[in-house]
Amino acid sequence: MAKRVEKKKSPFSAGQMEALTALCDTFLPSIPLDDIHDDSVTQFFQTSATLSSTHQNVAVLMGEKIKHPKVYLCKIALWLLSTWIGTFILCGRKSLSPHFPYFKRFSLLSCENRESIVLSWSQSNLFLLRLLYTASKIFILLLFFSQVNEKEENVSWKAIGYSRPDFAATEHEKGNDERERSKLEPPLSRGVVDLGRSKEAAVHTLRKSGFVVSSMSPSLVIRCDVVVVGSGAGGGVVAGVLAKAGYKVLVLEKGNYVPRNEFSLLEGEAMDEMYLSHGVLATENMDVLILAGSTVGGGTTINWSAAIRTPLHVRKEWSENHGLELFSSKVYERALDVVSERIGVQSEFDEEGFNNMVLRKGCNNLGYNVETIPRNSAPDHNCGSCCLGCRDGKKKGVNETWLVDLIESGNGAVLPGCEATRVVIGIGRASGVAFKFGSGETAVVEARATVVACGAICTPPLLKRSGLRNPSIGRNLHLHPVVMGWGYFPEAASWPPSAKRSHKGAIMTAMTKFVIADYDGMAGPGPGYEVLIQTPALHPGMFSALTPWRSGEDIKARLVKFSRTVHIFALARDRGSGEVKSPDHIRYEMEGGDEENLRRGLGRVLRILVAAGAEEVGTQNRRGRVLRAAEAGGEEVERFVEEESGRALGRLESPVCSAHQMGSCRMGVDPRVSAVGPTGMTWEVEALYVADSSVFPTALGVNPMLTVQAIAYCTAQSILQALA
Repeated sequence: MAKRVEKKKSPFSAGQMEALTALCDTFLPSIPLDDIHDDSVTQFFQTSATLSSTHQNVAVLMGEKIKHPKVYLCKIALWLLSTWIGTFILCGRKSLSPHFPYFKRFSLLSCENRESIVLSWSQSNLFLLRLLYTASKIFILLLFFSQVNEKEENVSWKAIGYSRPDFAATEHEKGNDERERSKLEPPLSRGVVDLGRSKEAAVHTLRKSGFVVSSMSPSLVIRCDVVVVGSGAGGGVVAGVLAKAGYKVLVLEKGNYVPRNEFSLLEGEAMDEMYLSHGVLATENMDVLILAGSTVGGGTTINWSAAIRTPLHVRKEWSENHGLELFSSKVYERALDVVSERIGVQSEFDEEGFNNMVLRKGCNNLGYNVETIPRNSAPDHNCGSCCLGCRDGKKKGVNETWLVDLIESGNGAVLPGCEATRVVIGIGRASGVAFKFGSGETAVVEARATVVACGAICTPPLLKRSGLRNPSIGRNLHLHPVVMGWGYFPEAASWPPSAKRSHKGAIMTAMTKFVIADYDGMAGPGPGYEVLIQTPALHPGMFSALTPWRSGEDIKARLVKFSRTVHIFALARDRGSGEVKSPDHIRYEMEGGDEENLRRGLGRVLRILVAAGAEEVGTQNRRGRVLRAAEAGGEEVERFVEEESGRALGRLESPVCSAHQMGSCRMGVDPRVSAVGPTGMTWEVEALYVADSSVFPTALGVNPMLTVQAIAYCTAQSILQALA
């Protein structure tokens, strides 16, 4: 998702590029329009993927950036499509011509035939063809609608009603007064040390900050009390607490650091720079799309502000079923209070955004219970672009709170662009971390305690590379699978107000949930596994990647309605689980009960949208069916709801998403079925702790940020006792 096309050698051959170009123009062809008086819409329809250089960006993404284990299949498919025999193999009789030559390469087929062929892939009984369709659709549409030109504009934005997030609140930063601009610099910037930019300057800064730094083989040796790998919700809390207690703490972060006053708020650039795997992370079979932060502040820098306390029934389950007394203790209750206060959790909002207004009204009309979501942001924080970085700093992620505590204590520093390669282990005890930075230089941090907080996707591979063999490491991965429904509310409608836009306003302020009866004999009080219904943040790239594609004309017609299309999702607290071998090798499988919960949740989502007054409703099912809800009777609505929710999953029918990953190094009291003990320390290695969502014993069922921070706070107290 490059900001603009870079002139560099293509990772594909000329034949592959010819096929890729044709594939891009199949999904997004140039379409002439008659009798349209909106010049922006006309230009949008007439612009093909090739005219906007999307094919070049897709080539860079597929050929250089994506490390998915099945991306090679896309490369093979492009090679086949560059030949007549390969085209016949992948496309069948639709690739034949009645005239000589009877066999043609994919690029020589008519656009109409190519569209028909691509649609047949989406419905094929062959998994590899369905996978080819899914990957191509996501990559091409995501890049077309998120890339920008030299003026930082996209040809579609005006036509679809999208405007780049407002810079008005920070416009004064462009002034010439250096002293005023320095006051606006985030306080965290003073403690970020970039080894990759200038090693000599970084070493000088570290020494000045009180760290002992030695230049020797392999490159550098830095000594401190505690090294924390990962700067997100867990690592940030541990680092801030220990540094304020007087210990020297060094934080290693694989991602880069972008000061909040330099956030571009461009979707493509933000995903490329601040998300794991450039924002296109997926399970091995691409049946679940995964969003995870990879920047200083981790997921808290790009999440949606929801700050929900650990549900009481989950705490009871973890305490009674997993033997973890911490979660039923006053110690944990106090931890929730402390972290809530530090990140400013509150439940007020000055103005509700479009999506949440629809969710709240639909629930009220149906008699569903609707709750206001606590957020770690101020009541006047109506930013719809927090998923791209919060530029005004009103969202109190760890980069605005705990990591600032680390820096202001005078006892810590953050090293961005530093990827841990292994934990250094002596005789049963961790003694630090080896990492690489810059162009591949290596260094070592020697520390009395080592904390791994890379998130549920990256923590297990690091522990395994370090020699740990506990069978629970990497297993029991939960993803909170999500499916979505949408509703279209024309501007001419009497409600909501015509000024409302789907991408503006606070991302999350309203939610509803309904109880699924306990199943599989699960013990515990009250609700066992609930379905949570909330609203997402979808800017044009992700919106288009998830939207059903039926033809080039159809997808553009759907995107023209972007700004008045509301999405609502159903999230399941999953009993099914998966395994993480590396960020590029993630396996996951839901249980039948999880799928049923998502189907029921999606049905409720559609009913909420209809009850709120949507003119049209639908799901992200690849068939792309649309119900004209404003004209449909009650029986027709119910029939549509039952049919669409019934085919919500299976064979890549609908995209399933995940923004919450947890449980892959779960906490417990028995090393045979858990990776870490109640204090967060690994069973195998002393002085090695895990402090992120991977320690969750089960899926949580709600947004996990506050729970991660509370557990990390408790882990920090255990480390303090050990250090003392």
